[in-house]
Amino acid sequence: MTDVQPKPTTTDAGNPVASDEHSLTVGADGPILLQDHYLIEQMANFNRERIAERQPHAKGGGAFGHFEVTNDVSQYTKAAVFQPGAKTDTLIRFSTVAGERGSPDTWRDPRGFSLKFYTSQGNYDMVGNNTPVFFVRDPMKFQHFIRSQKRRSDSNLRDHDMQWDFWTLSPESAHQVTWLMGDRGIPRTWRHMNGYSSHTYMWVNAAGEKFWVKYHFKTDQGIEFFTQDEGDQMAAADTDYHTRDLYEHIEGGEFPSWTLKMQIMPFEEAKTYRFNPFDLTKVWPHGDYPLVDVGRLTLDRNPTDYHTEIEQAAFEPNNLVPGIGLSPDKMLLARGFSYADAHRARLGVNYKQIPVNAATAPVNSYTKDGLMRVNNVTDPVYAPNSYGGPKADPSLTDDSGLWYADGEMVRTAYTLRQDDDDWGQAGTMVREVLDDDARARLVDNIVGHLLNAVSEPILQRAFEYWRNVDKNLGDKIEAGVRAKQDEKDPKAAQSNPPRESMQAKA
Repeated sequence: MTDVQPKPTTTDAGNPVASDEHSLTVGADGPILLQDHYLIEQMANFNRERIAERQPHAKGGGAFGHFEVTNDVSQYTKAAVFQPGAKTDTLIRFSTVAGERGSPDTWRDPRGFSLKFYTSQGNYDMVGNNTPVFFVRDPMKFQHFIRSQKRRSDSNLRDHDMQWDFWTLSPESAHQVTWLMGDRGIPRTWRHMNGYSSHTYMWVNAAGEKFWVKYHFKTDQGIEFFTQDEGDQMAAADTDYHTRDLYEHIEGGEFPSWTLKMQIMPFEEAKTYRFNPFDLTKVWPHGDYPLVDVGRLTLDRNPTDYHTEIEQAAFEPNNLVPGIGLSPDKMLLARGFSYADAHRARLGVNYKQIPVNAATAPVNSYTKDGLMRVNNVTDPVYAPNSYGGPKADPSLTDDSGLWYADGEMVRTAYTLRQDDDDWGQAGTMVREVLDDDARARLVDNIVGHLLNAVSEPILQRAFEYWRNVDKNLGDKIEAGVRAKQDEKDPKAAQSNPPRESMQAKA
């Protein structure tokens, strides 16, 4: 305790307040008066404290830090953030995908890994996950995928039958579902997982040469995970375990870090590579495109107000800087619209004026008015004009001629190439990347997810789905499910003793 005199309470307009405890009434026992404007302000603000939660990625946490370049990659990009020795302030948000804001941190789910770089050329955002691939390759299916992971309309419960129905009808999901059902489906902490751009981006150097790239943020703490049982126990013991872990380690001066490594593909090689390199359901083999060191991301500052700095943080892949562009990845191109649109709906059209989203670089924009605008507008408010307003300079951007495309208007997947199939990379992962113990845990996780939760027709499709990935794996999954289908959950049995035993105790 200290003897420091407390500051006087005020209204949001700075007016002194008469009481923190008592409303203004007609006598001690009388009715409350409408002119108690401070009471009205308190109640009205309380009723409006919650903003709409994100549709996916609602539950999450984050921190501030910096990114420092440790290796010279200027031959690949002219972006200021990646020039030798550059040090850039950053914000990161980790998240789960399907759960609501109050859901447990340790449910089996992909983890979001979204970054905002406050660069000298404007904000650069990267939206990624802790997996290098995704469930679908076309944005037409994205909304449907998310709905299959959410709650049913009738029961308001999440439904494994619904999830497996979607997955088994979408064979392109096999690679990501293999990641999800494996060890990395439940990271031990956010500090102990990698982050990936997953998408392919374009880098452009000072000479105008173009490259295709993928980002890999490798955790310096090492990969650690929870088993399904450990994750379930932690979900009961501490719903906010990942949020707490990050906050407490930064608070204690143990700053987590990640080393950024890039895969870099020469521009022309994408045209003839053995599978489509822009397909989000596939990885580039490291033997073809080895990792190149770039720099280190370190988190060293916790937010001071989670609502203002994390819940209102808005990440969008259309925040690009000179030297970095989008690729023909269909999912990435759609996200260039959908993320910004989601922020306008959730936070208002002027969300980029919220301090955590505001650029540290100069902003010279013709955006005008709208709800919650706080930055002053100066005339002229139109272009072109002859009164000294800002003027676009194409020499500062990479907008023109980044890639060439032509053809008939069609609705189809990417043009198939030699190694374009939905099962191959997932099968390689199972057979060549996982060891025996990891394969055994994968089988157990899938069996547990399918058991007593998926209807027989979809169960049959699920067994075939996994046999397409790897026949031996699919056979073990079916055998595991069939052997346990009639078993009762021992934990449920312990928590719900038979009625006769309860009567005996009574």
